[in-house]
Amino acid sequence: MSNQPQFDVFLAHNSQDKPDIIQADDLSSAKGVDYTQLQNLLAVGKWKEADEETLAVMLKASGREAEGWLDEESIENFPCTDLRTIDQLWVKYSNERFGLSVQKHIWESVRGNPDASYETFCKFGDRVGWRVKDNWIDYPDEVIFSTSAPEGHLPLQLCSGLRCGCGDGIWVYGWCLGAGGLVSVLSRPDL
Repeated sequence: MSNQPQFDVFLAHNSQDKPDIIQADDLSSAKGVDYTQLQNLLAVGKWKEADEETLAVMLKASGREAEGWLDEESIENFPCTDLRTIDQLWVKYSNERFGLSVQKHIWESVRGNPDASYETFCKFGDRVGWRVKDNWIDYPDEVIFSTSAPEGHLPLQLCSGLRCGCGDGIWVYGWCLGAGGLVSVLSRPDL
């Protein structure tokens, strides 16, 4: 698969009966990853399966399928094109409720940064629904796989596929929320 954007073009009619050009999703990948399955799952609202597929395609794009998790280096070197593709699919099909850029906006709104305190992580968790009544939720049993979930609730399984380097970060139910984990993803300038 090439690095060129792949657009399908459709014609639609506006109220004045003039055709408009509507472009389908850009499924570009710098690593030749096929995002069609993720697109299809999101398009039909299969949020749990899309959450699982998100981790799978990120592992593929980073060449870490065998390891089954992403480390700080693989996050920092994750292709911008692929990160945007994944995020734009989540944002589009959730009507801007879910996606990495949505999570990043919320992270920044609670003053999240690479040196954030545990209290900041708790504020973030409270806002995205990963904490309920001061307790971190269990994956997948307590995750809300629907658009009734709080903004930024998904994707979430990606967090279980993150590992902290050198023991830093905060571990919650196998998720690494500190440097080398979720913060590395949300600190990406290309989100």
